[in-house]
Amino acid sequence: MEPTTPKTTPLRCLTGALLAGTLGLLLYRLTSAIAYSFATHPMTSHNQLAYSLSVAVRTLVVGVCTLGTGVFSLIAVGLVGLALQVTIQSLRQGNLPKIDE
Repeated sequence: MEPTTPKTTPLRCLTGALLAGTLGLLLYRLTSAIAYSFATHPMTSHNQLAYSLSVAVRTLVVGVCTLGTGVFSLIAVGLVGLALQVTIQSLRQGNLPKIDE
């Protein structure tokens, strides 16, 4: 017996888009706060190795947060597009999915 996959509905897509968009927004705010903190607290060491490592770590932290922001934002946009596609297909076929499915 094959496992059944849940049916794709616009409500499921929009719920997922809301969650992904919320995570994207939170990561955006986190990225902004981290970048602001790094900009207002510059590195004060005179050791070149320590300075280089500090710059590398700061760049890595901001880059990872920015990557997460972009990924979750693109997922949200894609899920909204999928919801539109499913809605248009169901309108063309003449049957809208029920909410309680």
